[in-house]
Amino acid sequence: MQTPGEFVREQVNTVRGKVDRVAGSVAESVAEATSASTSNVTAVGSQVGNYIREQRSAAQVSLRELARSAGVSNPYLSQVERGLRKPSAEILASIARGLKISAESLYEQAGILDRRSGNPDTVAAIRSDDALSERHKAVLLELYETYVREHRASTAPQVAPGNSPSSHPSKESA
Repeated sequence: MQTPGEFVREQVNTVRGKVDRVAGSVAESVAEATSASTSNVTAVGSQVGNYIREQRSAAQVSLRELARSAGVSNPYLSQVERGLRKPSAEILASIARGLKISAESLYEQAGILDRRSGNPDTVAAIRSDDALSERHKAVLLELYETYVREHRASTAPQVAPGNSPSSHPSKESA
């Protein structure tokens, strides 16, 4: 017969084994879910991160200076640039202010906004013009997009409703 101490030890070991098995199963599930979501975050994050790095280099601003002007930590900004973190819209707006670029351009890179129609070089030229305020850039981009849409509509072959060749009987069939 077992002593009470031996019985308790045996029960504790049994419970520990079960807990370890369940914890291992949960850890595997979490690791699988994390790796699946991390690949999406990394793809979008690396795109916006690369864009931020390019803009920072073009502006000749150090990582530390941008982090300070954007109000984010240096390590966090570094992780964003390397695609390890996907920043929120608020953080992107802060980074855009620090880079003196349109927040809209960062939102597009992050997949928050759809890309504008038109020539990407024209859009980039408007966004990069330092002589324009953010409001002026937004108005110009809106006008440009409207002109592009109107031009596409005017050059597309137009068939008035009811005027398609198949909608009128031929004289021979009448």
